[in-house]
Amino acid sequence: MEFMISIAVLILIILTSMIKILNDWERGVVLRLGKAVGVRGPGLIILIPFLERIIKLDTRTVTMDVQPQDVITKDNVSMHVNAVVYFKVMSPMEAITKVENYYFATSQLAQTTLRSVMGQYQLDEVLVHRDRINAALQDILDRHTEAWGIKVTMVEVKQIDLPKEMQRAMAREAEAERERRAKVISAEGEVQRAQKLQEASLTLAGSPSALQLAYLQTLTEIAGDKTNTIIFPLPLDIIKPLLENQQGQTLK
Repeated sequence: MEFMISIAVLILIILTSMIKILNDWERGVVLRLGKAVGVRGPGLIILIPFLERIIKLDTRTVTMDVQPQDVITKDNVSMHVNAVVYFKVMSPMEAITKVENYYFATSQLAQTTLRSVMGQYQLDEVLVHRDRINAALQDILDRHTEAWGIKVTMVEVKQIDLPKEMQRAMAREAEAERERRAKVISAEGEVQRAQKLQEASLTLAGSPSALQLAYLQTLTEIAGDKTNTIIFPLPLDIIKPLLENQQGQTLK
C-alpha cells in the first residue's frame, strides 16, 4: 500500500513538472539542461521531466515608475524629476539570455538617462519643451534596450520639483510679465481711443448738422441726472437762424 502511494506521488510530481499552462499574454523560455532551446506558449506546454524547465515572461506593456532623480540643468538649476516608462518584452529569448534581470536593468538605465538628458536643457526649455525631452528619452532607452529584446513604447516626465527660491523667483517674473501685458493693452486702448476720437472730430467738423445732433444728444444724456444744475453755452450755429429771423421782423 505504501509502495502504491509512493508511485502515485512520484507520478504526480512528474506530471506537475511536465505540464505547464501559459496564459495568452505569457511566453515561456524552455531550458534543457541549462541551454535555451526555444520559446513556447501560450496554451498547454509539455516538458521533458527533470531535463527541461521553463521561465515565464509577461509580454504585456509594463508601467515602470522611475524614482525621483536629482538633476542639474544646463543653466545650473537643481531640481527633482521623476518619470514613467512604458515598455514590453518583444523577444523573450533575448530578455532571458542577454541580461540578468531586464526589469531592473531597464529601471537603472532609465534613471541614468533621465539625469543625463535633463542636464542638456536649460530650465525654460525643460518647462516648455517637455515633449521634446520625452522623445529624446524614449529614443535613447529604446536603442539601448533593443539588444535585450525590450521595446520602449513611451516615456513621460511626470513631475518636476523646483527649489522654493526658484519658485518664488518665477512667480515674481510671471507677475511682472502680467503687469507689462496689462500696461501694453492699456496703452493700445488709449491709442485706439485717440484714433476714434480723431475720426469722430473730423466727421463732425465736416457736418455742422451732425455736430448739432451730437450736442443735443449730450444734453439729453446729462439732463437725466437731476442731482446737479449744469449750464451749457448755446452754440451760435443753433441760435443764429432765430436771431436773423428776429432782426428781419424788426426791420419790417
